[in-house]
Amino acid sequence: MAEKIRVLLAKPPLDLHSRGILVVATALRDAGMEVIYLEASPKVGLREIVQAAMQEDVDIIGMSIMSGSPGIILPKMLKIRDEIGLKHIPVVAGGIFPEEEIEELKAAGVAGIFRPGTPIESIVETVRELAASRQQS
Repeated sequence: MAEKIRVLLAKPPLDLHSRGILVVATALRDAGMEVIYLEASPKVGLREIVQAAMQEDVDIIGMSIMSGSPGIILPKMLKIRDEIGLKHIPVVAGGIFPEEEIEELKAAGVAGIFRPGTPIESIVETVRELAASRQQS
């Protein structure tokens, strides 16, 4: 039997919109994955999110960004992830993404981007595929 997929879901500090991430957390859990959820807080920054991913030995990091600044937040997070030595852990993100930033974010290393209206089944399948490719390597 394959190992249970472990997903860390988080929000950047001061991003208080939680409906979407809670729907995704429930869907991933219902799909048999273990979900670790970090509540938004001024004390939980990007470094703490990546450190939690390391401590929890997750397969995927998922970020919810509703603040409209993914082009700033995600590259910083990827840099921290790489500095800590976790480049092998894919990062996916959901939320409000300006169309012109999507290709840049993918080129920077974001493995999946989910905008409002993305079918939940698509998110679950993408997470499964990314986790499977990580577990095989």
